[in-house]
Amino acid sequence: MSDSNTTYFTNPSTFILLGIPGLEAAHVWISIPFCAMYIIAVLGNLTILFVVKMDRRLHGPMCYFLCMLAVNDVVLCTSILPKTLSILWFNAREIDFRACLTQMFFLHCFSAMESGILLAMALDRYVAICHPLRHSTILTNTVVAKIGLAMGLRSSLLIVPTPWMVKQLPYCRTNIIPHTYCEHIAIVKLACADIRISNSYGLFVVFFVTGLDVLFITVSYIQILRAIFSLPMKNARVKTLGTCGSHFCAILAFYIPCLFSLLTQRFGHNVPLYFHVLFANVYLLLPPMLNPIIYGVRTRQIRDRLLHLWTYKRA
Repeated sequence: MSDSNTTYFTNPSTFILLGIPGLEAAHVWISIPFCAMYIIAVLGNLTILFVVKMDRRLHGPMCYFLCMLAVNDVVLCTSILPKTLSILWFNAREIDFRACLTQMFFLHCFSAMESGILLAMALDRYVAICHPLRHSTILTNTVVAKIGLAMGLRSSLLIVPTPWMVKQLPYCRTNIIPHTYCEHIAIVKLACADIRISNSYGLFVVFFVTGLDVLFITVSYIQILRAIFSLPMKNARVKTLGTCGSHFCAILAFYIPCLFSLLTQRFGHNVPLYFHVLFANVYLLLPPMLNPIIYGVRTRQIRDRLLHLWTYKRA
C-alpha cells in the first residue's frame, strides 16, 4: 500500500535551497571569503580581457584561448554565487523550478567548457613547442575560433539532455535541496522514480568530457616533455618549460578540486554534508579566482603590460 502522506508532483513550482546544512549560524561568516573570491575572480578575469584587448602584441592563439577561459570563468562563478550569497545573507532560499534547471545547465555546461578550453590551450602549447615554425600557420585566427565554437557546442549538446531528464522526473514529499545551488545529483535525489538513467548519463558526461580531455592533455604534455628534453641547451630547456608553467598550474587548479569533489560525492558517505557543500562551492570559485593571478604573474607579456598600466596610472 502506498503511503497516504506522499504527494507526487511532476514539476514543483519552486525548490528550497538550504544553504550549508549544519552551519546555518555561520552563514554570514562563510559568505565573506566566498564574496572575496568572487570579486577577485570577476575583477581579475575582466583585467585579463582588458589587457589583451589593449595590447595588439597579445593578439595570438594563447591569449585568445586565455580570453575564452576568462569569459568562461566569469559566467561559471556568476551562475552560482549571486544566489548563494542571497541565501547566506538574506535567507532567500526559494528558487523557481525553471530557474533551478537553468542554473544547473549553465553550471555544468560551463564546467565542461572550462575543461575543453584547457585542452585547447594544451594543443596550443604542443604546437608552439613541438612545431614552432608552423605555429602561426596551424593555429590561425579562424582555427582558434572554430576550436572555441567546437568546445562550446560539445558542452551545450552534452548538457542539454540533463535538465530535460530532470524535468521528466516525478517528485514527492519534499522540494528541499540541501545545497547552495542547483546541482544535478542534488536534484535527482529528490525524485520518486528510478534515477539510474539520469545518474548514468551524468557519469557518462563526466567521464566523456573530463576523462577524454585529461587523456589528451596528458598525451600532449608527454610529447611536449619529449621535445623539451631533446633540446641540447639547459637554458633553452628551462625557458621552454617555463612557457608551460601557467597552463600546468591552471590544469592543477581545475582538475584536482574537481576530482576530489566528484570522489567525495560518489564515495564519501561518511563525509559530513556541510563539507560536501562547502567544497562544491570552493571548487567552482577557486579556478576562476586563481587563473588570472596565475597568468598575470607567470606570463611575461601580460605581467609586463599590467606593470606598465600600473606605473602609468601612478605617474
